[in-house]
Amino acid sequence: MRKVRMSAIVATTVAAAAVVTGCAAGATASPAPAPAAPAHPTQQQIADLFPQWNAALATGDPQRVADLYAPDAVLLPTVSNQVRRTRAEIVDYFTKFLKDKPQGVIEDESVDVLDADTAINTGVYQFTLTKDGKAQLVRARYTYVYELRDGKWLIVNHHSSAMPER
Repeated sequence: MRKVRMSAIVATTVAAAAVVTGCAAGATASPAPAPAAPAHPTQQQIADLFPQWNAALATGDPQRVADLYAPDAVLLPTVSNQVRRTRAEIVDYFTKFLKDKPQGVIEDESVDVLDADTAINTGVYQFTLTKDGKAQLVRARYTYVYELRDGKWLIVNHHSSAMPER
């Protein structure tokens, strides 16, 4: 009886293998469904990144501001001639800039969503800086280039330059 069962098991296994091999050889594989394209952010979602950055400024903590920048970000700041290419240089800039208690307001902006992971916000903003107890207004042109990295929007390039007319 044991021989019969083993024979039946062997015969069943061989038959199943033949069916699988035959199906694989003669079948035309249908393409796997394409993965869904990642959703593009809305212009409003990108515009909402500035208030987050401005709120980080309000903390007075340069590390918190630098956390919004990618490790390989470039900062061309408004009130410094030095291009900032490292986190340490970005922290250094904000350590000095935050002493003036900056508060920014966007006057004019254009948001361009390039793809699911890249967007640009560009325009004009105005900062109120407090120097020696007196408020000073500085208008500047700006560009923020954002990339979605590990699920978080980070600044990869930030250019800000004071308006030429006073």
